[in-house]
Amino acid sequence: MSLPRRVVVVGASAAGLAAAEGLRRSGYDGGLVLVGEEDHLPYDRPPLSKQLLAGEWSAERVLLRSAGALDDLDIEVRSGTRVHAVDPAAREIHTGGRSPVGYDALVVATGVRPRMLPGTDGIVGVHALRTLDDAASLRETLAGKPHLVIAGGGFIGAEAAAVARGIGCEVTLVTDGAVPLADAVGHAIGTMLTELHRDHGVRTVTGVLVEGVVTDGGRATGVRLSDGRTLEADAVLVGIGSRPNTEWLEGSGVRLGNGVECDATLRAAGNIWAAGDVASWPDTATGERLRIEHRTNASEQGRAVARNILAGEGATPFTTVPYVWSDQYDRKIQIHGRTRGADLVHIVEGSLAERKFTALFAREGKVCGAIGVNMFRPLRALQPLVAARTPWEAALAGRAAAGV
Repeated sequence: MSLPRRVVVVGASAAGLAAAEGLRRSGYDGGLVLVGEEDHLPYDRPPLSKQLLAGEWSAERVLLRSAGALDDLDIEVRSGTRVHAVDPAAREIHTGGRSPVGYDALVVATGVRPRMLPGTDGIVGVHALRTLDDAASLRETLAGKPHLVIAGGGFIGAEAAAVARGIGCEVTLVTDGAVPLADAVGHAIGTMLTELHRDHGVRTVTGVLVEGVVTDGGRATGVRLSDGRTLEADAVLVGIGSRPNTEWLEGSGVRLGNGVECDATLRAAGNIWAAGDVASWPDTATGERLRIEHRTNASEQGRAVARNILAGEGATPFTTVPYVWSDQYDRKIQIHGRTRGADLVHIVEGSLAERKFTALFAREGKVCGAIGVNMFRPLRALQPLVAARTPWEAALAGRAAAGV
């Protein structure tokens, strides 16, 4: 088996960095280029809506590696470089003004970008929260203690709401669902988290969409709702989902759908691989095609791609038990597995009233996920049930036998 002489990783993300480091730590000594659109070195995204937004961390603290560490690994980093296209036949990527960059193996780790409300580009006071620059801009805005309206009831919006209330901002959260976060954690737990936010002074407006932003002199002054109402606002955070960054791959022959459509080994086409938020792959356990926007998944997939590039024909399917966490006020919510779409939920320890508990989730008669709120060790004990996709009745019987 001949190893690639040069690997190019597009996306200086957690996934891209994990792929590059994984290659080096597995003994790969060929050329290695890490291309990033942002001007920053690879950084960690979860703290952007938590510690960095709250002003508890500096921008330097979220960097995943220093320039010196990347130099020590002999990784050529090209920051501030946007890739416009790839030519698989020539094995080249095109970056606009520069000469094409050749590769023997290509890793796509370009992640996602926020969905924005139409017509909001350039409006002062309208924010997204995906990049380090986004977080710095929103943090500066929150320092003025504005009335912040958050469009979208997902984890990013919920975390930003908690930070904004801690700073002393008035916060209104708008979601089209009846209960924020119910699609991710179920109605009962979503209701508990909504009450947590209300207890901290967050106003929630449910069952309605934000259709647009009201402006005065190019500055946001409110939002327009789908039911005709207008809510006043000094600043607006848009958290209504994301889009995979795949446009530069159009016309390349790489299959695109909900992201880059890979096989089970994360190979997208020939000598092209994908990892992280942008990658879609078939789960070997269920056959379902997945695309997961979790920090831990990004690193795991980056390392898996590195192994499979070096393995050649011995590449192995990628498997994982997804893990994600969220900090909201003094509550840490941790999730193992996939709780969306579950049809059964059981509180194992603690209670919703205490806002301290663990819970198991099932889909089609098998355990599919587990959630813990401020219960770290008890939640870890449930992770094997998720990994094994344990039959629901057996899982409950086992917990009962253990005296839980």
